[in-house]
Amino acid sequence: MEEMIYRIIAIIGLILIISGTLLISAKKKRVKRRYIYPLLIAGGICLEIYSIYIQDLIFIILQAVFIVTSIYGLIKYHEHKHK
Repeated sequence: MEEMIYRIIAIIGLILIISGTLLISAKKKRVKRRYIYPLLIAGGICLEIYSIYIQDLIFIILQAVFIVTSIYGLIKYHEHKHK
């Protein structure tokens, strides 16, 4: 049962990251980037939880970098938006 919960968390993370990536690549004007970065961050956190559960060091590092990069993108978006 525990393993199934972590797999569900991983699936949710994948769905969030894929959704955010598709929204970025679609370049729709009506979809604001401020809504995309939280999807990427939440998805990264979900996959980080799963990677810690499976104890895969490379995946843990990859997800940590992805989360930091997404947070950086959100910060840069807000800085650009308020100028």
